[in-house]
Amino acid sequence: MLNLMKGLSRTPRHKKWGFTVAILKSSPVRLKWLYYLNIVNTHSVCETGWLDTPRDVPGNVEIHQTGGMDGQHQTDRDDFKAQKKVNDATDLEEEESGSGDENKERGNWSHPLDFVLSCLGLAVGLGNLWRFPFLCYRNGGGAFLIPYFLSLAFAGMPMFFMEINFGQYCSLGMLTCWRAFPVLKGLSYGQFLVCFYLTLSYGVVITYTFYYFFISFTSSLPWVGCGQPWNTPMCSDIVMDCFQAGGVITFDNECVPLTNLTEFELDDLNITASDPGNFSLANYTDPWKAMRKSPSEEYWMRAVLQESPSMNETGTIVWQLLLCLIVSYVVIFLCLVKGIKSAGKVVYFTATFPYVVLIILLIRGLTLPGSDQGVYFFITPRWEYLVKPKVWLDAVVQIFYSLSVSAGGLHTLASYNKFHNNTYRDTMIVTILNSATSILAGFVIFSMLGYMAHVQGKDVSEVARQGFGLAFVAYPEAVARMPAAPFWSVLFFFMLITLGLDSQFVSLERLITGLVDEYPRFFPPHRRIFVTLGLCLVQVLCSLSCITQAGPYWTSLLDNYGANFAMLLFAFLITGGLSWGYGIRRFINDIRTMIGDRYVDTLYFKWWPLNWVVLTPLSMGVILVFNWVSWTEPEYNGPYPPWARALGWMMVMTTLIGIPGHVVFELLRRKGSFIERLRIITSPLDSWGPALIQHREEAAEVHRRHGTTMGGEVCPAEVSSNPRTAKYAALRKDEKEVTV
Repeated sequence: MLNLMKGLSRTPRHKKWGFTVAILKSSPVRLKWLYYLNIVNTHSVCETGWLDTPRDVPGNVEIHQTGGMDGQHQTDRDDFKAQKKVNDATDLEEEESGSGDENKERGNWSHPLDFVLSCLGLAVGLGNLWRFPFLCYRNGGGAFLIPYFLSLAFAGMPMFFMEINFGQYCSLGMLTCWRAFPVLKGLSYGQFLVCFYLTLSYGVVITYTFYYFFISFTSSLPWVGCGQPWNTPMCSDIVMDCFQAGGVITFDNECVPLTNLTEFELDDLNITASDPGNFSLANYTDPWKAMRKSPSEEYWMRAVLQESPSMNETGTIVWQLLLCLIVSYVVIFLCLVKGIKSAGKVVYFTATFPYVVLIILLIRGLTLPGSDQGVYFFITPRWEYLVKPKVWLDAVVQIFYSLSVSAGGLHTLASYNKFHNNTYRDTMIVTILNSATSILAGFVIFSMLGYMAHVQGKDVSEVARQGFGLAFVAYPEAVARMPAAPFWSVLFFFMLITLGLDSQFVSLERLITGLVDEYPRFFPPHRRIFVTLGLCLVQVLCSLSCITQAGPYWTSLLDNYGANFAMLLFAFLITGGLSWGYGIRRFINDIRTMIGDRYVDTLYFKWWPLNWVVLTPLSMGVILVFNWVSWTEPEYNGPYPPWARALGWMMVMTTLIGIPGHVVFELLRRKGSFIERLRIITSPLDSWGPALIQHREEAAEVHRRHGTTMGGEVCPAEVSSNPRTAKYAALRKDEKEVTV
């Protein structure tokens, strides 16, 4: 016994043995005593019987098997000790390098940095570049940062921390994770559909960026000047060209030399002539100014989109966009072909390269004339905006969409973590870097807008845009006025591609993981490549309507109806379900099992449950009500046709109907009284818990010590498909364990 204890003292903490005496009340073989070993290792006793392999057994312990064991386990002691040294060396190498999968069947990130960069790639997307700067300008400049950072502290960070802990603990995709609180199973179907709708619209945006990237490889950018076939008489550069030719635009929208105008025509155009041939244009205003469009805007609308007058006129497929759509999904498929192993390597570039480009563009932008006006316009606080509820709503919505909380992406990424990964550290890194990136992007964008306003002689507010208007109209127009314009255009749009791709990787990965985890019979892990290929093909086919001449209407419809209603509701239900339904003490002990007492028992950790239980659900409820009350029907170039609005509401219903629908379905199929059925669907399933048996046993012990229950069984039949599992699980119910 003394030698055994010495051996245990030298064993690593995460592989310690518990030598337990199990007194069987009953068993098929009627054994009085059975000594068995609780192995904390990759191989689970649940998967293979009483003992799968003698790996890491101290050399002076003799293993007695209960039957049904293969002869290969009766190894020689010397051979066993030699093998143990090899195993220990391998484990040490894996621990030091961060490689080696705990979950051999499902896989893990090769290194913790893979997960951090993937989360950063998901969070830092196109919205940081084209949405946050505009929101900041529209909602009080620097004053907007106050509600923004308060929303980050009270809603963004707590939700982010909750989701990645939830995913890491159970190692399941978004369709399967609600074994913890089955009544919310329908929410996962809504998340799946929201994700599908968003990936469609996001994929189209990536298609646009690929097109602009390819077209920028030219000596002269195509959106410069008004002499192209797609330009109209309303092209704004015609005015400047006319000035340079010594004329002005008249009410007939024609360029007429000043010397050919009558005195009456000069008065109508507010042009004064002190003497013949000397004209003052200080008060001249282009009669068609309100209808003018810049060359970049006409190129975007007439050459790239070839936009039809209404959604009812579908037109033809824009073949240039079709080719770019195919290219984008080929790239995505190749990056996801090996799941997280390949995507985890790609994000090392796609998640870091945008920072290099942003810094380069910032330095270049600050050296341009007029950039200081744009930066000043961006950061100057206008405190009166803080009393407007819409400003606070925009701050919370921006935090939620930017961090991608409640959409299933963070949960999916965290499900591939090793069980003891430090989620607290990862939360701090990703959330702070995401907000810092948004602010950095604001300086980059507004320095360039200040330059453009300076060149055009306009106010910054007149050139500021958001969304597509910023990425594909305003910024390209500013770039076109710079020396070496094609180079800066290539750099800018390649940055947009990397920002879009890493977000799209995660969006498709959560769909793939959800299907593989929920339906392993139809989508087995070894056929994951076919699931990825099939999903990419479905995305391409469903995106065809978005690259027709009516495509912008469809993209806008997906963006406005696909997620706006559901995301905030999902966030409210997730926090409420885990805090009040699953149980906040149980959830805290789940986290304790993964990251240890040194984090959970600190004073600052109490900030998280305070938000989860009270502050975050309360704030989300208020914002939900305000958002619904102030909601107006979305439009694109005017109201949508009635059939399009009906289709939009159908999308909304598909994302929400699963929540009450699944509750009704479960209540109807269960037996017993209503209270009994309700208790069943609000209690964790036996299969709920960590994926590996060693972590389930660890979790059960942590919960026991802190007065809660794990929820699921330590060794449920669902953990493994091995036929001996069910026998072992049934046997353990009849055991009374006494630890020596």
